[in-house]
Amino acid sequence: MNPAATESVELLIEARWVIPVHPAGLALADHSVAVRDGRIVALLPTAEARQALRPQQTVQLDTHVLLPGLVNTHTHAAMSLFRGYADDMPLMRWLQEKIWPAEMEHVSEDFVYDGTRLACAEMLLGGITCANEMYFFPGAAARAFLESGLRASVGIIALEFPSRYASSADDYLARGLAVRDRFRDEPSLGFCLAPHAPYTVSNRTFERIAGLAEELDLPVHLHVHETAEEIRQSLAEHGVRPLERLRQLGLVSPRLIAVHAVHLEEAEIDLLSREGASAVHCPSSNLKLASGLARMERLRSRGVNVALGTDGAASNNRLDLLGEMRLAALLAKGVSGSPEALPAHAAIAAATLNGARALGLEAQIGSIEAGKAADLVAVDLGTLPLAPCYDPASHLVYAAERSNVTEVWVGGIHRVSGGRLAGDVFEGLESKVCMWQNRLV
Repeated sequence: MNPAATESVELLIEARWVIPVHPAGLALADHSVAVRDGRIVALLPTAEARQALRPQQTVQLDTHVLLPGLVNTHTHAAMSLFRGYADDMPLMRWLQEKIWPAEMEHVSEDFVYDGTRLACAEMLLGGITCANEMYFFPGAAARAFLESGLRASVGIIALEFPSRYASSADDYLARGLAVRDRFRDEPSLGFCLAPHAPYTVSNRTFERIAGLAEELDLPVHLHVHETAEEIRQSLAEHGVRPLERLRQLGLVSPRLIAVHAVHLEEAEIDLLSREGASAVHCPSSNLKLASGLARMERLRSRGVNVALGTDGAASNNRLDLLGEMRLAALLAKGVSGSPEALPAHAAIAAATLNGARALGLEAQIGSIEAGKAADLVAVDLGTLPLAPCYDPASHLVYAAERSNVTEVWVGGIHRVSGGRLAGDVFEGLESKVCMWQNRLV
């Protein structure tokens, strides 16, 4: 796009490199992004931008790469307050002996609000501008996301067993749908139906969720094929593997966001591809809980939309999507036996546009294109530990860390400046975290 001469814009970001993600494989040297009313209006060479545009503000990033905001396609934000609370355990023991009892005792509106704010601070500092959330008390999470300035898809969770939040699967859904009605006009918030997992949700509830997804046009976000034990249990109780059970119940469709998807057979990969479903790879969490090694490159090669997620900080223990990019790329090579698996630009797409696509937000975020929201991240590649830089995409995936993130905008609003959180929205959060730590101890 070439704007008319002396066109006025609110913000012009001049970067050493811009990786737009779409079109794929580009790293544009000495380019600028122009922003007006929270949206991208132009991506063009900096020399042209200086001639054509009259910005109210110019940000010069002489050693940075500018890319779309990262999309964390699976997390449990409030579980940041459980960071380090239960480590070095397999998934079901971790859940049954530590996490579920702690949740029954401590999780509340205040816990979720404070824990989600803590997660938002961490995610923004690491360049994450959008999160796909699944946890109790979604109304409290929605308030925290709004106040923190992070874009989010909030999960309408469903389980069969009671918690401090709800008494039954129907109660979970009723409460979650009421939250959606309350926040449905907030442009930075979306919603997913979020049944926890096949081993915690009944056929009746899944059938109701399939109907709601169709009626309300919402994604369905759930853990599936995370562990071998989950599959053994499904075969014993239902006679089929979990994904086949979901297919029979009408849930395998373009709306499905299949989180983890570690233990997949060839026919199951074909099913996800054929039905247009998305898979979310959470490499750190899968490794930490010894759940297994996802076949990310196999999924990608069969045309499955594969995004990245951190999972919650209780099982990771970092909400660090730059770190997940690096780990995902390395694991893809090791698992497939090919050094060409998941190249740098594909890893960046998995952390941006693919996540947006899974959430149905690809027209709004995930790439640097005119008309999209100005969700942008600047990573400084000019430090000595990152010298020299031949390829900014390679550096983003294999060398940079979240500490190299210096600037973050969400909808054109500066949320991280100079590597620090902008404004005072997180004021007092440290004392709240200390309070929850003392209660848990």
